[in-house]
Amino acid sequence: MTVDEIMKVIDYNNFDVTFSGGDPLFQLDEVTNLAREIKRGGRNIWCYTGYKWEVVSKDARYSSLLENIDVLVDGPFVLAKRDISLLFRGSDNQRLIDVRKSLDNDRVVEWTM
Repeated sequence: MTVDEIMKVIDYNNFDVTFSGGDPLFQLDEVTNLAREIKRGGRNIWCYTGYKWEVVSKDARYSSLLENIDVLVDGPFVLAKRDISLLFRGSDNQRLIDVRKSLDNDRVVEWTM
C-alpha cells in the first residue's frame, strides 16, 4: 500500500498508530515516511523495537523517525522475563519510553499514563 492509501484507512477509522513486528526499524525509510504523514494528521504513534534506546537514540539514521514517535517500546521480548501484569509490553526488560522527553533530556524518560 502507498502512504496515501494507508492514511485514508487511518483517517477513516480515526486511529492512533502502533508500529510493531517484525521490527519496524528494518524498514526505516518507509516507516519514517509514514510516521511523518501520521504526525501531520495529529495522531499519536507508538513503535515497538527489539533495539535498545541507547542504540537507537545515538544513531543518526533513526533521528527522523524518533522525531515523529511518541512512545518507543524498546528491547526484545524475553520469554524468561515474561510478565503478563505489565502494561503494553510482554517482558520486564522492555521499557515504555517517552521519546520527546528523552530526547530533550538526553536520558531515558519512561512514559507514564
